[in-house]
Amino acid sequence: MFLGRFDHVLDDKGRLAIPARFRAGLQDGMVITRGTDRCLYLFPVSTWTGIASRLDALPMGDPNARNLRRAAFAAAEPADLDKQGRVVLSERLRKYGGLESTVAVVGMNSYIEVWDLPAWEALEAQVEEQGDVIASHMSGQF
Repeated sequence: MFLGRFDHVLDDKGRLAIPARFRAGLQDGMVITRGTDRCLYLFPVSTWTGIASRLDALPMGDPNARNLRRAAFAAAEPADLDKQGRVVLSERLRKYGGLESTVAVVGMNSYIEVWDLPAWEALEAQVEEQGDVIASHMSGQF
């Protein structure tokens, strides 16, 4: 389970220190890919396997399904933690997320999001401003 927010600085080689409490969930490896809203998603391999299976089941005859598969699989990169609990974020993925220095590592229960810190703080402020509206739209879901 990945919960909480941690701010970290990328080193000059693009390595990100994964918060200690998240490392156990990534010991068997992970898949890093582009997320929505210009963040990165880090999925434990076990979670990614389920997502990949659902994507594989989409109909090849549907152009939207093909494009979703292309977007998901072309951007995905397998990764492992090093001995210091870091992961290398490729230049391509760092560029996509606008990740240059300080990032927010955010637990999303079954996966992790990595955000450029100013982008995360802007989103967080927006969510706080619209909290009542969001809650009213989601009230039927819980």
